Parts: sequence; C-alpha cells; structure tokens
Amino acid sequence: MMNALASILVGLVAVLHVYFLVIEMFLWDKPYGLRTFGHTREAARASKTLAMNQGLYNGFLAAGLVWGLGLGAEGQAIKIFFLACIVIAGIFGGLTATRKILLVQALPAAAALALVCVS
Repeated sequence: MMNALASILVGLVAVLHVYFLVIEMFLWDKPYGLRTFGHTREAARASKTLAMNQGLYNGFLAAGLVWGLGLGAEGQAIKIFFLACIVIAGIFGGLTATRKILLVQALPAAAALALVCVS
C-alpha cells in the first residue's frame, strides 16, 4: 500500500514538472503564462530564453522520476536523487524568487520523498 501511494505521489510530481516545462518553454509569453507568473509581455519576452532553459531542466527532473518509477523497486535511489534535487531547487526558488514555489514544487516533492524513503 505504501509503495503504491509513494509511486502515485512520485508520478504526480513528475506530471507537475512536465506542466512546468510546458508553461516555461511554450507558454511563458502567452496569456496563460503571463497570468500564471504575473509578468508583463515585455518582461516575459526579455526572460523567455531563461524560462525555456528552466523548463528544460524541469523536463529532465520529470524524466528522472519516470525513469525511477519504470525501474520499480530497483529505482528507489533514482527517485530519491531526483526528488531531493526538486526539494532543494524548490527551497532555493522559494527563498530567491517567490515563496509560492515552496508550496507548488518543494512540498509535493518532499512528501513524495518521505513516502519513497519509508516504503
């Protein structure tokens, strides 16, 4: 039961990071991206390349989680590594960009990491 719950939460964190990839790489300067991040069109255009790079990294994090899930029990170390990376990135983002990142990125990853570690 705990393994299944951990896997579901890891999968949800992976989906979140695919969502971040889409917003940052493809919707950053579109109305949805502007509303999501509260940027002006000019600010979004000026930071678009940085956002795309950030989105690509989020895609790599999602890919790592999917890789770990695909390996089942043998992917525990991979899941732990990528979840820890996400927690650290979320804490850093929460301290340097916006506190919202702590709730949206760090908290779900920390919950998944805790479940993976105890399962």
